[in-house]
Amino acid sequence: MKQRTIRLAATGTRVAAGAVVAVACALGVAGAVAAPFPEIRTAPATTTVRPVPSDAVLVCNGSFRVLGRDATQAGLMVSAATMRLRVDGDTEGTKSDPIEAPDALGASGTQMIVGAVKDRKVPLFSATESVQLSDEDASGFAAAPCREPSLSSWLVGGDVSIGASDIILLTNPGAVTATVDLDVYGDRRSASTVVVPAGTQLGVPLASVAAGSRTPVVHVSSSGAAVRASLQSTLVRALDAVGIDLQDGISGAQTDQLLLGVRSAPATVGDDTTGIVVRMLAPDHDAKTTVRVRAAGSATAVDEYPVDLVAGTPAEVSLAGLKEGSYDIEISSTEPIVAAAQQTARAGDQQDIAWSLPSPELASDATTMFSVPDGAPATLYLHNAESESVTVALGGADERTVQLKPGGSTAVTVDAGAYTLDPSGRVNAAIGMLGANGSAAIASWPLWAGAATQQPIVVRP
Repeated sequence: MKQRTIRLAATGTRVAAGAVVAVACALGVAGAVAAPFPEIRTAPATTTVRPVPSDAVLVCNGSFRVLGRDATQAGLMVSAATMRLRVDGDTEGTKSDPIEAPDALGASGTQMIVGAVKDRKVPLFSATESVQLSDEDASGFAAAPCREPSLSSWLVGGDVSIGASDIILLTNPGAVTATVDLDVYGDRRSASTVVVPAGTQLGVPLASVAAGSRTPVVHVSSSGAAVRASLQSTLVRALDAVGIDLQDGISGAQTDQLLLGVRSAPATVGDDTTGIVVRMLAPDHDAKTTVRVRAAGSATAVDEYPVDLVAGTPAEVSLAGLKEGSYDIEISSTEPIVAAAQQTARAGDQQDIAWSLPSPELASDATTMFSVPDGAPATLYLHNAESESVTVALGGADERTVQLKPGGSTAVTVDAGAYTLDPSGRVNAAIGMLGANGSAAIASWPLWAGAATQQPIVVRP
């Protein structure tokens, strides 16, 4: 009996001990659930590299072409003048090679300027072209920088109305043939293909590919080799030549566009018209856009235009009620768009036209070089794209430092010459040229980052 009692006591002790252990385990599990687990984070492996630059290539158009000077050959293109070329910067590190222009009578001056890489650096250089015409069928001033070729660009400011004579220039500086597709958006869609041999410039009358479109926008895409696409415009009204223009291509559609220093020129005092017409296109999807107008250098909007865009159909807005002067035009959109604005200069019975293109952002601490040609007084328009103050160091022909408030803009008078622009933050910039002393000359173009500007790239495996 005593032995049985001892066995039961031992068994009871084991059961009690097991119960205690079970309770302890349960409490431990509950406590572990309630307590926060240690956090383990792994930062993604990244590295920042700066691309090895390649040779920089700038393409210069050479001759300014016109149509219709031979009544027996309406499609014959003739050189009205060879544009004045200005090349600045490290010219010792560059070389120029001629480009053939076989389809234009008397054409000359078409060339590419190549800056060869040395010690992983591209020579810093820039070039511009300008021309002044006073012919019966072509009169006005035009100027534009020489630009890099690309595989895709948009020509927004074309005109095929009566009296307009626009020519698309396709320049292939490469060593192989380029096949170029011209996709026209307008009252009706159309497309055509042009084969541009290596080292050749060809002209395509806009009316031959965009007939019947009141507001044509052309998408230029190339395969085989990159080309520079630009648009030369001549305008005649009531037998009077009233302007010429040289317009570059836009690289692509974006939701936010900024056009700097667009000129308003009412025909008479008190006239509500300004000569400013904004053209927009949403290539792929319907879009709701807002066009805001500010006086250059001011943060206050003086007017605002809501515009609904139908995909694939260009639309225009004529700005009204603006006093004579320069204005910044901001366009925001729910979908990517391309845009540009036509502006007019008037002096007595003289008139000239120019299309203003959106100014892309220039990166901070990156040097941009640009050239200002002779022909008309010039202004540099600057806009701060940052939410904090930015300092812009302007070097070259007229060295100075410009302070920009957050989101602010300003206008700086510049002389003809070579300049470098070094901002401490992101900025937009453009050049505007406007005639003085009774001249109706006008020209404008945005500043693009040069080919030597290689931005760092973040690489993620």
